[in-house]
Amino acid sequence: MAKREQAKYKIDRRLGVNLWGRPKSPINKREYGPGQHGQRRKKPSDFGTQLMAKQKLKGVYGNIGEKQFRKYYEEATRQRGDTGELLVGLLERRLDSVVYRMKFVSTVFAARQFVNHGHVLVNGRRLNIPSYTVKDGDVIEVREKSRQIPQVLDAVASNERDVPDYLEVDHDKMKGTFLHQPKLADVPYAAQMEPNLVIEYYSR
Repeated sequence: MAKREQAKYKIDRRLGVNLWGRPKSPINKREYGPGQHGQRRKKPSDFGTQLMAKQKLKGVYGNIGEKQFRKYYEEATRQRGDTGELLVGLLERRLDSVVYRMKFVSTVFAARQFVNHGHVLVNGRRLNIPSYTVKDGDVIEVREKSRQIPQVLDAVASNERDVPDYLEVDHDKMKGTFLHQPKLADVPYAAQMEPNLVIEYYSR
């Protein structure tokens, strides 16, 4: 697993957006990039716009490594349908993404660590691979021994975000079901994502 070397708020500053809608994001106070040249604004080129769209989509899923992210793009191009929609659907099938969307943890970075440390069961089997592809009907649950972890209880009780409709969750039992692959409009992104520009970037 690639290490996340930059703090999530540094990613927000660099990209100029509050990717996760967090109230503590520095973008809420300063809408410009870091450094002495951060306030300079110039119109980006087509390539720059496409690159930014890619960085935002990578970033919102915990700053996925380039090699792995490109594999999702290649998988999306092999399937029939809108490639941008399919790319988003594949990213939402990641186990760490599902754990985050089910509100078992407060951030996607915490979800990756939570899965890595073996706190999650899929169909009753312990899995510690954050990039595992969840299938329709898979049941995801927090291990019984992990259900009283303070961070988990805080995340479940938080009103900061809602569980999307493509997931079914019982927070009392710390268990949920992945119902179906979502479309772009179904995913509750806090910032606008443009997967069509990501596809343009890779298909240059």
